[in-house]
Formats: sequence, structure tokens, C-alpha cells
Amino acid sequence: MSDTTEPDVGSFSLSGHPAAEPVRSVEVPEHAEWTLPNGFAWVFPGEGNNGGLVRPVIMADGFSLGRSELDTLYQGLEGGDFAFISELRRRGRDVILLGFDERSASILDNAEAATAAILRAVAEQMGDAPLVVGGFSMGGIVTRYALARAEAQHVDHRTALYFSYDSPHRGASIPVGVQAFSYFIPFANAFAKQMDSPAARQMLWRHYDPETGRIEVAPERTEFLAALEQVGGWPRRPRTLAVANGRADGVGLPEVTPGDIALKIDRIYPGTTFYTQAEGNGVTAAQLNRRFPKAERTITTNGFPEVDGAPGGTLHTYKILADAMKKAGAKVDLRHESVCFVPSVSAVAIRDVEKQDDLYVNIDKLEVEESEVDEFLCSSTTTGHTVMTEELCTWLLERLPD
Repeated sequence: MSDTTEPDVGSFSLSGHPAAEPVRSVEVPEHAEWTLPNGFAWVFPGEGNNGGLVRPVIMADGFSLGRSELDTLYQGLEGGDFAFISELRRRGRDVILLGFDERSASILDNAEAATAAILRAVAEQMGDAPLVVGGFSMGGIVTRYALARAEAQHVDHRTALYFSYDSPHRGASIPVGVQAFSYFIPFANAFAKQMDSPAARQMLWRHYDPETGRIEVAPERTEFLAALEQVGGWPRRPRTLAVANGRADGVGLPEVTPGDIALKIDRIYPGTTFYTQAEGNGVTAAQLNRRFPKAERTITTNGFPEVDGAPGGTLHTYKILADAMKKAGAKVDLRHESVCFVPSVSAVAIRDVEKQDDLYVNIDKLEVEESEVDEFLCSSTTTGHTVMTEELCTWLLERLPD
């Protein structure tokens, strides 16, 4: 490697599907597969349901780049501390895992796959047991929109329960310095493609625009929220539930001090430094440097809350970036592996994330009616985004319709 060029950093991306490292490897059992518009599904019958669908539970995949990898989703749901799929099937529930041909496509497009899965389940079902429909991270937003649109179009979705698992109802957060760095890399890369994708632009509470360098609400998010509002915002027929991987008591991530160095890179992109988000105007979020083509850039924010350390489901954002840089030959100083990805207030749809007081509010002291869902639960401890825990899974199972 020349000392005047940066190497290609390869392909790396952030993920929004169940993120726990499986504590054990599990074999994916035999299953049927459905081909759907913009997606596909794997169907696992419940115990005793050998003659066809009886009590369907449709669960949608989350955000990443490319086609859904339902084997990976299955491992995340089944191979952690709580075997969620096995428990559903043991209770006689038919599990339908919904995947997308392109997870980073528009939520409106992927809702076509969700709608098709719901209608096929209704058509093939034996008996009249109501459906359960929901999803993980982005999957919860996709199914929320699909159900609300079905009602607006007077389509009978026969769903009695909707649930979301750490879904960013009020927006998700990727540090803007990290977003900017994806475009600063002087090679086409999967990370930049992911950050500039329709789904990312729709879900991120603030987006870094590579064309203008501005940090703002993306037009795609504004358009999506308008489309969601046009169909009523939420499905009204089913009972709506939400769980959050973050805490409810307003206590953020104690190890994340605002304004601290999160990650410093040397040897390649020398001196490139990322800072945890602090409040105020003219706050430095990242200092970017590359040797070829020679460029330096300082990314600053104005009026941001301390979102990196907020209560919420966490993502190994800086560890993922540090690992990619090390693989490319960089020397890294990693001080904060994880930051908040989906704030608790967003996951349970109770407050917006733009203001510090709302972001760090003690949810336990709010009236339940402030939430847009009928019932919700936040984790008692901070856990990784979409990690399946016994606490959250058991709460959901106890609320399944008869």
C-alpha cells in the first residue's frame, strides 16, 4: 500500500434484525416458502397443525442491505437466550417469517410483501382464529403501514394483534459523523449505499445529505410520514403492542459521555475522529481526513440532543466501523463500541426524539395514554437493538389472542 492512498475498506453495513450473537447454533427445520411481491416468506407450522395454517403469526425482517437472510433471522430469534419461534410453535402458532427482496427499499414498497403475506395467510387458513402481525425494527414499521393501509382500503386483514419489537416509530439514529464518513470513503461502498437508501432516509430522525452536506430531516421521511398519516397512522382494528430494548426510567448509557472521543482512526484516514453527540450549536461530531484524494472535513451539529447516550436499544455502530477499518489496515482507538440506535421513547411511540427532555424522559412516570400504542413494555436493562430477551418475549406471548 502506498503511503499516499487509502485502501478499499470492503463491504460492511449496519443491521436492524435480531442482533444477539446466538449462544448456540440451531438448525432451521423444514418449511414451506412463499414467493411474494417484493419479498418472500418461510412458513413453519405450529405443533399439531399438520393440515395447514391454523393460528398464523407473521413476523417481518428488519433493515439492512440486500435480500433478507431468513436463516440469519431464524438464528437471531431462536439461538439466543430465549427460543421465541419454538415457544410460539409449541403454543400451536404457525410462524411466518417475512423477508424482503431488498431490505433497504422504500417501506411503502416492502409493505406490498407484508400485505401479500397477510392475504395469503387469510386465504390458506383453516378456521377463523385471528392473525398476529408484527415485526422487528423496520419490520414493525412495514407491517404497521400495511395493516393501516388495508383498513383504509376496506380490506379485511383479520388481524387481532399487531406488535413491534424495538421499531423506530419516532425515528432511529445513526451518528451523523458516521453517515458522513460513509460518503467520505473514496470508493463505492455498501455502507454509503445503505445510508443513502430509501429506507434509511425514511427512518433516520436526521440524515446527512451527501450532495449538500446538510443534516436535516430527509424529504423521503417527510413523504413517508405523510403517507402513513394518510392511511390513519396506525391500524385501528387490532390491539397494538410495542416493546423497547431500552430502559423506561430515563437513565441513558452511563458509559457514553457526551463529547467524548468514540473512535479515532490512524495509519489510514489518519486523525479521523468521531465524537459522541453533545448538545449545543457548532458541536463537532466528527473530524474526517483522507490522503487521496486529499480532503479534510469537520462535521458539526446544531441543536441536537445527546442522542448517542440516550435510553434505547443499542447498536455496535463504532465497533462495526472500527473492525472494518482494522481489516483495511488502520490503527484504531475504539472507546465506545455501542450507542443508542432506537431511543426508548421512539420504540414505544410516546415522545419525539428532537428534544433532550423528551429523549430522556422517565417513561414510567408518563400516562400510558400518551403512547400511540395500546400497551408497551421497555426492557428493565439496556439491551442491544432487537435482541430477543425472555422478559420482552414472555410479555408478548402472554398477550397473544386466543
